[in-house]
Amino acid sequence: MSGRQHKETEIARRIRAKGLAAQRTSAQIADEIHEACSAHFSTTRIKSHRLAHGIALADVIEQVRALFERDSKPTPGIGETLLSAYESGLKRPGPEYLHYLCTVYRVEPAALGYDGPCICGNSHRATPKLAEQVLERPALPAERERLHPSVDSVPDAEEDENILRRTLLNLLRADTAFSQQLDGPILGACEGIRRRMDETLVAATVSAAMLDQWEEATISFGRQYTTTAPLRLLCDVLLELSAVRTAMSRRQPIDLQERLCRMAAQLSGLSGMILINLGDHRLARSFFRTGRTAADETGDRALRAWICARESLVPLYFGDAREALNLAKKSRDLAGSTPCPAQAMAPVVEARALAMLSGGESKKEVVDQAKRALARARSAFSHMKTEDQEDVAFGYTERQLYFYQGDVLTKLGQTIEAEVVLDQALTKYEDHILDQTLIRLDQAQCRLIDGDVKEAVVIGTRALSLVSDEHLTELIVRPAMALEQAIMASDPNAPGLDAYRAELRRSRRPQLKGGGA
Repeated sequence: MSGRQHKETEIARRIRAKGLAAQRTSAQIADEIHEACSAHFSTTRIKSHRLAHGIALADVIEQVRALFERDSKPTPGIGETLLSAYESGLKRPGPEYLHYLCTVYRVEPAALGYDGPCICGNSHRATPKLAEQVLERPALPAERERLHPSVDSVPDAEEDENILRRTLLNLLRADTAFSQQLDGPILGACEGIRRRMDETLVAATVSAAMLDQWEEATISFGRQYTTTAPLRLLCDVLLELSAVRTAMSRRQPIDLQERLCRMAAQLSGLSGMILINLGDHRLARSFFRTGRTAADETGDRALRAWICARESLVPLYFGDAREALNLAKKSRDLAGSTPCPAQAMAPVVEARALAMLSGGESKKEVVDQAKRALARARSAFSHMKTEDQEDVAFGYTERQLYFYQGDVLTKLGQTIEAEVVLDQALTKYEDHILDQTLIRLDQAQCRLIDGDVKEAVVIGTRALSLVSDEHLTELIVRPAMALEQAIMASDPNAPGLDAYRAELRRSRRPQLKGGGA
């Protein structure tokens, strides 16, 4: 231990001894340690609580591991190095570790220096007797801030956030058989957060550092879009959106307000994209509308065009190709001549909508029109910024271009070209099971169009067998059922059809009411 650390520990030990003699709680002692040491030793709040308990890093680690064992969860990877990084402020604990650290110290996240309530939605405070002791003596400045927050709490908003936190906590418990399906309370929480964001946008000081963190989190959620289970990611995104809404409820300087509106648009758009994957097109449309409202506040044509292009996927996937075509053209008009993701995305949606409207008939004029749209998309993609070409959520990647081009050619019946493009797309989606499945279903359609029914069934069955139950949402089920119907129309007694049906229906659940697809 360095001399600096030794002095910090000695001061904390004296404060702890006096606090215990005065029958103060550990939380009160931690506040006093923080006030005495933070200026000289940069002592963080989370470290103050360990010093207030008079325990070593190893003791905290063992308590966390014991709590994991109590909850029948695998031994956590947290060690002294990671906990030391938390205490030095180099890293921030994830939702699960923060929950258990709050449990160890019997305090809320704010007491440890982290914004927002715990993921579990429950209180970690000490016993009522200790709480009474807090009220019997004058509150320290840090306590006054927590007991009388500057932002008035909104009960409905807190309850919606708690529903999402409880859902996320259940999803984190690997040993819990938790449904991945949207249900009434989750739908209500989603809609509540979206509605309050709408109210804030039409009604209407956060630090620049906090904005930087929120922007980094937004980018991170975009990276997780194709790799994280949809419901879990939706909870994370909406909790971040709720935090942004709280900041927007106060008047901000123009430059900060514009950044907040940009994040609100991106997070709302991302929520709509996730809800498409979950099969709830009505709620997805609502979030895209909220995103449009936020994007309009920024005056950014590229952002507005991105929201519109993403929204066009709702009617494209859920049966109204003509509306998808109109939204894609609107997105193209919004983008104008500015190189941006929507310039590549919108023509692809146009081509897909045209292919759907053709009804599988390879009319030369429709094929030519769709191929011209794909050519515009490839040209626009070549002029996009490199970072936009690598962003799967807020940009448009080369593999997306290959995938959708193959889908268009399949729907147009251009199987030879489609097979080549789909094979290229599949190699680029090695770690993205959702898109892999859709690509393989297109490959099965190509084989079916070419008259190889048996091979179509084999490819389709393999595609469904590789996707997990949590990803078997309506986004996958709809094209899979379309393939089943096409196979039955060609050969109702096709070999392997029963196995395909079994994979398709292995975890089908009743459709949701009042907001479900």
